[in-house]
Amino acid sequence: MEREVVIKRLREIVGPSDVLTSRADCATYGYDASVFQGAEVLAVAFPQSTPEVAQIVRLAREANLPYLARGTGTGISGGAIPTKGGLVVELSKMNRVLEIDPANCRAVVEPGVINQDLKEALASHGYGYTYVPDPGSQVVSTIGGNVANNAGGMHCLKYGVTTNHIVGLEVVLPEGEVITVGGKVLDHPGPQLTGLFVGSEGTLGIVTKVVVRIVRLPELVTTQLALFKTVDDAAHAVSAIMAAGILPAALELLDRACMDVVDKAVHIGYPAAAGAALIIELDGLRDGMPRLIDQVADICQRHAVVDIRTANTPEEAARIWLGRRAAYGALARLAPTCYIVDGCVPRTQLPAALARTIEIGKTYGFAVANIAHAGDGNLHPCIPFNIHDPDECQRVLACGSDILRMCAEMGGTITGEHGVGIEKQHEMPLVFSPTDLAVMHRVKEVLDPDELCNPEKIFPLATRRGLI
Repeated sequence: MEREVVIKRLREIVGPSDVLTSRADCATYGYDASVFQGAEVLAVAFPQSTPEVAQIVRLAREANLPYLARGTGTGISGGAIPTKGGLVVELSKMNRVLEIDPANCRAVVEPGVINQDLKEALASHGYGYTYVPDPGSQVVSTIGGNVANNAGGMHCLKYGVTTNHIVGLEVVLPEGEVITVGGKVLDHPGPQLTGLFVGSEGTLGIVTKVVVRIVRLPELVTTQLALFKTVDDAAHAVSAIMAAGILPAALELLDRACMDVVDKAVHIGYPAAAGAALIIELDGLRDGMPRLIDQVADICQRHAVVDIRTANTPEEAARIWLGRRAAYGALARLAPTCYIVDGCVPRTQLPAALARTIEIGKTYGFAVANIAHAGDGNLHPCIPFNIHDPDECQRVLACGSDILRMCAEMGGTITGEHGVGIEKQHEMPLVFSPTDLAVMHRVKEVLDPDELCNPEKIFPLATRRGLI
């Protein structure tokens, strides 16, 4: 099908003002928040309904054009950038909160709803409920994108990742059919297909409606900052807290390299004697909180804590969290680009894994700063590098790959929440056998026989892609 015919048909589907075709406009959709660059696309369409999405998908299939769904492009594994051109289905105009049902702990939203906007919509109605998943990009990332990558966040230790909060989906399949999986009730007969689409990174269809689980806000939230002599001490304290039967809402760890960078940026005032910082958030019933706070403090004291502080006001809590929330921005000031690795290890392997990332970084000539969702062993080593230097680009990819290999060898996995995308395709065999990968690919072939829906993602290719 000729280019002009495709564009004409797109304009008929969504309206002339909701189709971008200029090279300048389309070029911006060759990027996301990752360090990768995609191919130039033919057009970008902005549907506003499920029927419009289905028509676009059928048009793409008729024209044999690859396509992919996109939210706000905050992913950092390259999952939302086009690898073979074609069409971008931009879902930012499908951004309505369709229903809030606190009595049944459910809300229904379109995929373009911003994560934080859903939280604010729940708060503004005074229901006393929230949507828990809180990836670092929550103020700009969409629910649809969170579903695609099975996003986590700082509170997934206690509350789980996105899949634990999705109970139903409406999906446009690659052949243009619209299906509904799951729903508002908890149990449904037959295969639980909702889980098939959550985390599939937009390779099996386009989600057009999401039924989410909302939860009651806790009665009380407390925030503590524990400073330790070494990363090992902090990591062992994490294991001891969990072993004591305490389940914090969040357990975030920063190493000394990260603390130094953050201090220069936002002046937290971490003491020089501290080699690691642990942010501990507890939530629950007011009556039981003093006992939990004391228990955590006692455990930290047994693991060479330098200092431990409990926030007494919301402002003090925000100040503690600022050290964590400002970390990536502060690290980005060190070099033109910061490569953020995303791997997981068993919690008991955390001390060894954090030490090994530093060694791997040195091998490639990089100073690595470590941030971790320590409670579930999710590492985010940060590697500042010069993306304009071809040699550094090659070295940083090799460094990241070696860190993921280490995670796999320690019994962990290659991604905790950022997805595979194009970044980790070649690390998939580290955690999946050829048979595993073949079965996954057969699922893709059944649903997308023409391989047009977000192609060349997740599965290993013949060659590794380079950076921008």
